[in-house]
Amino acid sequence: MRFGIIGAGAIGTIIAKKLGENGHDVKIADAREIERLEGKEIVGTPVNVEDVIENIDILIISIPLHVIPSLRNIVDKAGEDIIIVDTSNYYPFRDNKIEEIENGMVESVWVSNQLGRPIIKAFSNLLAYTLENKGTPEGTSGRIAMAIAGNDQKQKQKIMELVNQLGFDTVDSGSLSDSWRQQPGTPAYCTELTKEALMEALKKADKEQAPFLRDKVMKKISAGLTHRDIVNLNRETYNSETY
Repeated sequence: MRFGIIGAGAIGTIIAKKLGENGHDVKIADAREIERLEGKEIVGTPVNVEDVIENIDILIISIPLHVIPSLRNIVDKAGEDIIIVDTSNYYPFRDNKIEEIENGMVESVWVSNQLGRPIIKAFSNLLAYTLENKGTPEGTSGRIAMAIAGNDQKQKQKIMELVNQLGFDTVDSGSLSDSWRQQPGTPAYCTELTKEALMEALKKADKEQAPFLRDKVMKKISAGLTHRDIVNLNRETYNSETY
């Protein structure tokens, strides 16, 4: 398949790498200018953001949430049959406070509203290290699962098949309005769960508590923590102390 990726941060470049390794055609753009890709180790063809939507099947947006409204003019020109995937998560310290989300709007519903298009929420509940290094073949015992939400069942199924190819089981986490269950601060968020455990974690999510727990974890994150430390911190905070 043909992919366009907007965003050359950790998640965007890892997705590009894994897609390339699986034989897909990948174009990647920075949301600002192509010069920002210089010197970065990326898989795929660097392009201007205006060109990333040309001749693709799937557009993956992997940028900070507050930048997403600036893409409306790009997305408006994308073909109606292009599947748009949102990987973003809301962090007020980075994204500034977005009033609608602070008042309870689901993050990906806000994203869809900003883009004026339906989207699929995926690649949002795994850490970059997990995505890059912990994928395994289908059927592997203890295989890590990814939550995927969206309103279009056919589009969602295509992304679930893609994620399986990239090394992870999938759980259909419902409509876009249900995607709060995989947002930061919930048991499903960056806790490296199997399919069965992820299904249970999604059920346990507490929408009111999630922002509080998200911020609690961020206060404890430090440069000295390993990947395993962060996963354990997420598990302890999002599960034991609340549920």
